[in-house]
Amino acid sequence: MAKSDIHPEWYPEAKVFCNGEQVMTIGSTKPELHVDVWSGNHPFYTGTQKIIDTEGRVERFLRKYGMTDTSNATGSDEK
Repeated sequence: MAKSDIHPEWYPEAKVFCNGEQVMTIGSTKPELHVDVWSGNHPFYTGTQKIIDTEGRVERFLRKYGMTDTSNATGSDEK
C-alpha cells in the first residue's frame, strides 16, 4: 500500500497537447501536458528522417565497418 499524503495526485486521463491540439491521453501527475514533439510528428517515427552528411562521415563510417556495396564499385565487367 502506498503511504498517504506523500505521493502527488495521479491523473489517469491526462491530456497531451502538441501545437494547440490534443494528440493523446496518458497517465501523469499533471492534468495537461504541452509538448513540442511527440511520436506522431517526430521524423524518426514518421519515416521522414534524413541523414545530413556534410563531411562524408556516413560514407567513412560505412567504409570503416565494411558496410558498403563494393561489388560494382570498380566498374569492371569480368566475364
